[in-house]
Amino acid sequence: MSSKKINLSRRQHLQTSAKFLSFALLLTELDIAWGAKILGVRIWPSEDYTRITLESDTPLPITQQILTNPDRLVVDVQGLELNPTLRDLVAKVKPNDPYVSQIRVGQFQPGIVRLVFDLKEPIKPQLFTLDPVAEYNYRMVFDLYPTTPLDPLMALVRSSAKKEIALEKANEEIDLIAQFATKKDKEAAKAPANPVAQAIPETKEVPPPAKYKRLITIAIDPGHGGEDPGAIGAAGSREKNVVLSIARRLKEKIEGEAYMRPYLTRDGDYFVPLHVRVQKARRVEADLFVSIHADAFIEPRAKGASVFALSQMGASSSMARWMANKENASDLIGGINIKTQDRQVANLLLDMSTTAQIKDSMQVGQSILKQIGGFAPLHKPKVEQASFAVLKAPDIPSILVETAFISNPQEEARLNDEGYQDRIAEAILRGIKEYFSKNPPVARRVNS
Repeated sequence: MSSKKINLSRRQHLQTSAKFLSFALLLTELDIAWGAKILGVRIWPSEDYTRITLESDTPLPITQQILTNPDRLVVDVQGLELNPTLRDLVAKVKPNDPYVSQIRVGQFQPGIVRLVFDLKEPIKPQLFTLDPVAEYNYRMVFDLYPTTPLDPLMALVRSSAKKEIALEKANEEIDLIAQFATKKDKEAAKAPANPVAQAIPETKEVPPPAKYKRLITIAIDPGHGGEDPGAIGAAGSREKNVVLSIARRLKEKIEGEAYMRPYLTRDGDYFVPLHVRVQKARRVEADLFVSIHADAFIEPRAKGASVFALSQMGASSSMARWMANKENASDLIGGINIKTQDRQVANLLLDMSTTAQIKDSMQVGQSILKQIGGFAPLHKPKVEQASFAVLKAPDIPSILVETAFISNPQEEARLNDEGYQDRIAEAILRGIKEYFSKNPPVARRVNS
């Protein structure tokens, strides 16, 4: 074979190799650009806001724009190819979603997927990413808030208007009866003595003064929710579902009380950051904050209900400290937007917690613990203390009730029993009533 043919063959081989190399580099670049894999898509609608989550194996760069007439949010996600998992997002929109009517998904450009959220009303979106935590990989979060947020206090006032009127009427009647009785006593004191009347003893029934001058507002806080399932039992029970069921039962029981009104910090399966739970209770001017949980422990034999109050001096036991650390990690798992979190408010809540608040919390906590202990085992016979972030309302007695250990198979079964859930709710209500019978709330300057 001539040297010319050999050189040509080598040149062709090199050219072919170069083409293969270029193709391989192109595939590598495409893999980098389109290498992100969508692992899951989830939607959590609520009255407060709607959250959409895209979970992937790598972070996802995005751009967004708000369009009007009609209202919609357009999001371009880079580094993606349209796949069945992303298409599933379309079917996950629920008809009762307050803010999203539908989602459209398409391949806008090579390596760019476009998401279009058709909206029911104008929104203020918050888009942010979360690093891997717990069982989650990277998450891209879209929080769609209404431009005009709901006023929880006004909604609560409207819902309890009839009860407010009835309580005011009852108070007026008692005051009139008391005034009439006082008038009769004064007239009797001025009248001349009657020997016959003195011989016959009289029995007078003077009604007690009105016990409650206004409605007592109880903020009920079902722990966890949405992206944060809470503790998970051996049979797969999720804490967030169990405690929501108990909270709803407690709400129904409080609604049956003439002088109380309930407020749920969440009434569905969605995530509420810890400091927002506190803020919600303060916005409705709650007289008591009750956070309901069903936690787990590293030892599956751990059992019994517990009640916790805030501590400024450290935890009352290693178990209490462990519990507080675990509950305080809820924000990391549920996912909060650090950039928009009101740090000043968060710090204020940390600094303003008072000795008086803790003292009142201990009292109401002991009343509830006594009621639960009447039918269920207790983990500790007294109220424990630790630095729970959700209990740091400076001006509201706040307690956290661990209804049982969901990590204990026997207690997990009990927590899923409707009868046990009802008895727990009833015990909490009785403890609340016992506390307020001894510590009635003071009248407010402005009716709420």
